[in-house]
Amino acid sequence: MTIAEISESIINEFACYDEWLDKYAYIIELGKECPVIDEKDKTESNLIKGCQSRVWLSCECKDGKLFFKADSDAVITKGIISLLIRALDGQTPKDITDADLHFIDEIGLKEHLSPTRSNGLTSMVKQMKMYALAYSMK
Repeated sequence: MTIAEISESIINEFACYDEWLDKYAYIIELGKECPVIDEKDKTESNLIKGCQSRVWLSCECKDGKLFFKADSDAVITKGIISLLIRALDGQTPKDITDADLHFIDEIGLKEHLSPTRSNGLTSMVKQMKMYALAYSMK
């Protein structure tokens, strides 16, 4: 699936929930399914700067596509990074750097997060795109 198709799928899933408490519960559930980073990769260099919580993100390139794993010490943050991984995992560096992650606004995620969590979300997206940019130059 393309990033756009995955984004639409995420928007449709969130449309099922009327209340934001239900959406938060769903995000937390998604965090439980997040591809977990190896303990050896929980390093300072994999720690995303700008997040209120501790969030580790690793990236690996296989056959020209990027694959992400992450972990966080906060369940809501782990759910948020799992949404981003779902949208970007297995995509090419170019597709990731060019990606319009409109689903973030469409599902109302940014507007319902605290300012510090919203900054963290921006930092997560930025880090994933930085990985893509770095791999596109190799």
